[in-house]
Amino acid sequence: MPHAASARIDAVPVTDFQRLGQDWRALEAEAAPTFFRSWTWVGTLAEERFPDPVLLRATRGGRVIGLALFNRRRRRLFLGESGDPALDAPFVEHNGPLVAAGVAIPPAEWLAAAWRVRGAGRLVLSGVERELADRAGVALRRQVRLAPYVDLEALRGGGGDYLATLSANARQQIRRSMRAYAAAGPLRIQRAETEAEALDWFEALMALHQADWQARGRPGAFAHPFMQRFHRALIPVAQARGELDLLRVIAGERVVGFLYNLRAGGVVHAYQSGLDRAGAMAHGKPGLTCHSLAILRALAAGDAVYDLMAGSQRYKTSLARQEARLVWVTALPADSLTGRALSIWRCISPGKTVPE
Repeated sequence: MPHAASARIDAVPVTDFQRLGQDWRALEAEAAPTFFRSWTWVGTLAEERFPDPVLLRATRGGRVIGLALFNRRRRRLFLGESGDPALDAPFVEHNGPLVAAGVAIPPAEWLAAAWRVRGAGRLVLSGVERELADRAGVALRRQVRLAPYVDLEALRGGGGDYLATLSANARQQIRRSMRAYAAAGPLRIQRAETEAEALDWFEALMALHQADWQARGRPGAFAHPFMQRFHRALIPVAQARGELDLLRVIAGERVVGFLYNLRAGGVVHAYQSGLDRAGAMAHGKPGLTCHSLAILRALAAGDAVYDLMAGSQRYKTSLARQEARLVWVTALPADSLTGRALSIWRCISPGKTVPE
């Protein structure tokens, strides 16, 4: 059972991101965190993303047992983000403090320490677990998003027939799509094995992604230059550490699509994709086809979870039968005048939204 004795949590200055990275990696080795709490993610372009950093460091008996990196901006304290929409384009999920395995630090202790930080008029917690969001304070803004996932361990225990777990309609669409693509040649899924290959496939993924979204009148996830620069910096590190699955699905010599999957601790996060929808064959479903093959690959590799990440897109609910809940919340201190006033206003005007 996790050790739950009180921890000491202090806000400490960050003057050297290289040193912080070493400390973070040392704790990470004990913690086995989700990818989005690893230094590979948190530390990428950190000096740009955290111009006014605040580090909460939890210790017990002189041992560091937890770390949480915030950025302070306009009287707001942002967990794992900058607060600048351009710099937050990479979009974090499964966000939260990094905590050593076997250790429990109650969310209330982290949040009390965050509220003690000078200039923290609001807390912004994006993509966090409900236990953390629920104790943040008085919610000025709150959104819950479902994150569908495939429980690969349960699937193995049930015989390992992934398609059999899906609806009849989903099975039919996937099988028909795979037959359509197979007419152009053998359907294969490949992983980029070198940094150069991963970066080359990433460029191809971006081109397909942007073309697809711009054809629908949308800017696409990689429209901002920082988003591209962030991932070009992250990919070599993740590739070297075995945290990246840059996948390509082909039918013969024809590209069906690319998947940009991030991984840690047996959890595969389907972070982004670039699909050739314009060139899809009749009955071809590039998204369903690519992700189905990636799920089967993860199943064969012994992974525990294939996480389709937050969003209500139909393909996600077609491919997964389980779902997690992640919360995006902006909170006020519960004991502040504004926080108390908002609580009273909500009681007498339920259902109404409050302008920020």
